[in-house]
Amino acid sequence: MPELPEVEVVRRGLERWVSGRIVADVQVLHPRAVRRHIAGGEDFGARVKGHRIGLAQRRGKYLWLPLSDLGEVGQAPLPRGGSADSPSAVLAHLGMSGQLLVQPQDAPDEKHLRIRIRFADDVHTELRFVDQRTFGGLSLHETSPDGLPDVIAHIARDPLDPLFDDALFHEALRRRRTTIKRALLDQSLISGVGNIYADEALWRARLHYERPTTGFTRPRTAELLGHVRDVMNEALAVGGTSFDSLYVNVNGESGYFDRSLDAYGREGEPCRRCGTVMRRRPWMNRSSYFCPRCQRPPVAHRP
Repeated sequence: MPELPEVEVVRRGLERWVSGRIVADVQVLHPRAVRRHIAGGEDFGARVKGHRIGLAQRRGKYLWLPLSDLGEVGQAPLPRGGSADSPSAVLAHLGMSGQLLVQPQDAPDEKHLRIRIRFADDVHTELRFVDQRTFGGLSLHETSPDGLPDVIAHIARDPLDPLFDDALFHEALRRRRTTIKRALLDQSLISGVGNIYADEALWRARLHYERPTTGFTRPRTAELLGHVRDVMNEALAVGGTSFDSLYVNVNGESGYFDRSLDAYGREGEPCRRCGTVMRRRPWMNRSSYFCPRCQRPPVAHRP
């Protein structure tokens, strides 16, 4: 699943090419792409049609497009349970292979095109949701007073959010009594960090992924957060991390941060810091990559 840098790259593309446009038509070409919208594809399209798309938003790995009410006769109603005053948004679940692409209207359809959104203007581009594995999709939700879709109201702020509270995160880290990589991937503590950037930040901080969080000092937490922010900003600068064609930005371009990775995917290669051979260990149905010399494991977890 794309992590914060990849989703932010897509959000910026949507802000440039989609925000402010009015939806003229929605075609749902595969029912699984709107399976989270219980009323189905036809209803989803009818409720989105006629709305203006607001500024593309993101929290952590979650991306959404607010819809504004134009007040026009015949405009689609809001989601069930809402009212005329209830704002709504289209939430994008990218899953493992979901892509939001801005394409010319006359461009050939992608093999795995699932949803097409056309606009009421003369720009002649449309928004396409393409998803090879059909794990992702679009859904319509009411938003809370702070603009979050109701289904992700529990998601914590991400480390690049200006309102992220470092001190509050440190206290929560100490109370959680878990290990550091589990904490970094806990979206109720800190959002947007996935397996790749957790391994990268932990390598930079010289921390083993099984290090208990109860022993973290404020300076140690601050150092780790600094590395998390650094690695994400560096990834953002080059368009994110692409290991295959499944992650691209809205123009179909890949990111290049995979060329700069220090830990993730480097099993058997020398550590860029000390030269020790990097290792990989199975971890929660994923893998953790680390340097056994720079990131010494806690005594209870020595391999």
